[in-house]
Amino acid sequence: MNFQHGTESHEIFNQTPPLVDFNPIAANQPLLDALKANGIDQADALIASGARWGSAERLDLGRLANENPPKLKTHDARGYRIDAVEFHPAYHALMAASMADGLHSSTWEEGAPEPPLPQGHLVRAALLYTIAGVESGHVCPMTMTHAAMAALAVAPERLKEWLPRIRSRAYDPRFIPFWEKTSVTLGMGMTEKQGGTDVRANTTRAEPAGGDEYRLTGHKWFLSAPMSDAFLVLAQASGGLTCFLLPRHEPDSSVNGLRLQRLKDKLGNRSNASAEVEFAEAFAWRIGEEGKGVRTIINMVQHTRLDCAVASAGLVRMGLALAVHHAHHRSVFQKKLIDQSAMQMVLADLALDSEAMTALTMRLAKSFDGAASDALEAAHARIVTPAAKFGICKAAPRLIYECMECLGGNGYVEESPMPRLYREAPVNAIWEGSGNVIALDILRAGERETDAAMSVLEQLAGDAWGLPGVAETANLIQTAMRAPDAEAQARFIADRLFTLAATAALARSAPTEIAEIYAATRLAHPARMTGANRLGPALKPLLNRALSPT
Repeated sequence: MNFQHGTESHEIFNQTPPLVDFNPIAANQPLLDALKANGIDQADALIASGARWGSAERLDLGRLANENPPKLKTHDARGYRIDAVEFHPAYHALMAASMADGLHSSTWEEGAPEPPLPQGHLVRAALLYTIAGVESGHVCPMTMTHAAMAALAVAPERLKEWLPRIRSRAYDPRFIPFWEKTSVTLGMGMTEKQGGTDVRANTTRAEPAGGDEYRLTGHKWFLSAPMSDAFLVLAQASGGLTCFLLPRHEPDSSVNGLRLQRLKDKLGNRSNASAEVEFAEAFAWRIGEEGKGVRTIINMVQHTRLDCAVASAGLVRMGLALAVHHAHHRSVFQKKLIDQSAMQMVLADLALDSEAMTALTMRLAKSFDGAASDALEAAHARIVTPAAKFGICKAAPRLIYECMECLGGNGYVEESPMPRLYREAPVNAIWEGSGNVIALDILRAGERETDAAMSVLEQLAGDAWGLPGVAETANLIQTAMRAPDAEAQARFIADRLFTLAATAALARSAPTEIAEIYAATRLAHPARMTGANRLGPALKPLLNRALSPT
């Protein structure tokens, strides 16, 4: 009998064991099916990574990194300015683990900068999706380092200098000049106090210092991952808004003029540091032409937006796994939750949304892999990426809340991973363009590339042809994009495009009954509250596929 020692008077039973020492990839049939549908029949290497990321030790690192957030150290004990950020050892352990798996660079390990590895984006997306569910904060510098390659490609000399250290899988957290390190990470600093999303309102000044070297004076309201070895930033040069690579150390090895003012006290993303910074004639290299800053940086943003969608899908997946695991172990009124009809409806409806997100993100990653050689795949990546970010990232907080409710009070206390998943969920909808920005980007892309947008719409409708609501939704999107009040309908367009793209992805990878019920309940008819949608013959397959026995 398992009695507590001391004065306790009761036996502990009917408590769900922790979900640890499981393989979040091997236990995820929808992910394996999505990978197969997009060309990866054998996922042995990914499954091996999954075993590591599902270990009790790795999961506990996520807890520790968030319970011990980073600390700003502006000065050392003697009063010298150091502008450093200290992290808990758990954060460094997670960084080392992700870099060992290549989360920061695997896509670019051969043939960089173009073309990427065959299926490189798809494999990396599956890994990111999994890791984000374990601990999402440290993913930020992984994402930015990976995406920075797209911007550095316009500056071949800088790319040549930084590429070997970006490719390295040996994590090196030392605060020393980058050329003395075995590996590097890169961050970003775009927004300022007065501008926010409107980066063209930036006031940071860039004065030429010879060749592609400049001195920057100004500030950034958000500097992501401030212990990175360099940052891609935007500043006003004589020719207009320009992109720069600003290292932590100057060429003479002295600490560069980045003055960290304070760390942001964020709702979530606690393990990762975000800082306010002043630039005091900070040294930087110009990346791309003067006045072409937005055009240079947008290539990077396309990759970070993909990561936002993938990571949010991963958060939802982990929430679902925790909820299903709990339902298999918890009894209420002498009956397991998983065997009770009302709970089955909720879990199956959650699983339906999670399957759609999983299928869509893997299909989208495949389009990144094919973009260099296939114009339609390139258009798919451009048009569907913002729609996927819009739909997935906006839905994540709502879905994770529903997962939390499945656990009741146990899901609301901090010993559960659920509160961390819930706090983490909103950030991806804000980073790299909040809802209105993303919806308007879709509209502008449709205006600039009308033929490409219509081709993508035809492709999506073709992949999902015959499913409920597909033809009608495609027509609605096309009509709304051409309407005089198209801007007012931007969110409607984004939402419908996301749902159509998810339906098309499910049609490629999921059992027929699952694709059909998603189309019926999300396209043909407005989705009801989670658990209130009639799922018919798809209910049991959804539950069976949600989580392999643990």
